[in-house]
Amino acid sequence: MLAGPLPVARVVITSRKGSSPREVGTSMLVWADRVEGTIGGGALELQAIAQAREVLESGVPRVHRQALGPDLGQCCGGAVTTLIERWDRQALEAIEGAVIRPMPGTEGEMPAALMRREVTQPGVTEGWMAEPVAAPAREIWVWGAGHVGTALMNVLMPLPGFRLTWADPDPARFPTGLPDHVRTLAAENPADLANLAPAEAEHFVMTYSHAIDLDICHRVLSRPFRFLGLIGSKSKSARFRSRLSALGHSPAQIERMICPIGDPSLGRHPQAIALGVATGILRGETLGAAIMDKSA
Repeated sequence: MLAGPLPVARVVITSRKGSSPREVGTSMLVWADRVEGTIGGGALELQAIAQAREVLESGVPRVHRQALGPDLGQCCGGAVTTLIERWDRQALEAIEGAVIRPMPGTEGEMPAALMRREVTQPGVTEGWMAEPVAAPAREIWVWGAGHVGTALMNVLMPLPGFRLTWADPDPARFPTGLPDHVRTLAAENPADLANLAPAEAEHFVMTYSHAIDLDICHRVLSRPFRFLGLIGSKSKSARFRSRLSALGHSPAQIERMICPIGDPSLGRHPQAIALGVATGILRGETLGAAIMDKSA
């Protein structure tokens, strides 16, 4: 739910009507000197940031209902209600199963519908805001911090629902100031790190070296995994499949490796490749369109 230093002010959309920039449950974190996340930008967000910094100082939660057109001059035409709260370590440690609390001004007991704390979707019930608490649903491993690996990470990092691991031989290739849900790992032979990956990990292999790529694929195929995608050409795919067979992998296991990955209609620019791969990740699709690299 929260990442970063505490205390922090959190802005969450509790309800919406008509056209609005983001959905119920969308949130952002606000500190005195920075902001993480977005509730849609524009005047709504600028106002929410200013209000959140006041809540961070006072500790008093607020509810704001805004008609985006009449109140803020935005073109969406809808209305958004936000809840702004200050969170500290004590408040986080009190969470059990789901985050359920009365909206400011609400009196009375918790609705019976929320008593079991079995919350699957965020929203307001009889004046009580409820949100599920869950760890990131998907483990994404990006192998390689070159042009394409960096572009893919830049697309994925702002998105919710991912725990990201980024591996490369050279730690100097990782940028500084990465968010808390991104872990970087460096090893002379990155394939040695494969045993650290959980069984549900999705692997995207795109290092500078075909030899390293092959060793990573070999190690991943030798253990449980959810998805294995390899950047390359059709010829690279054929060579890797032959070499993986020689290493003892069965045809059924080798077939689980998807190569090439991406969307060839977007072109070969690193950002275009990254967009194609990331789109497939978001859709939960099996990625199998052609990404071409210099090996083609």
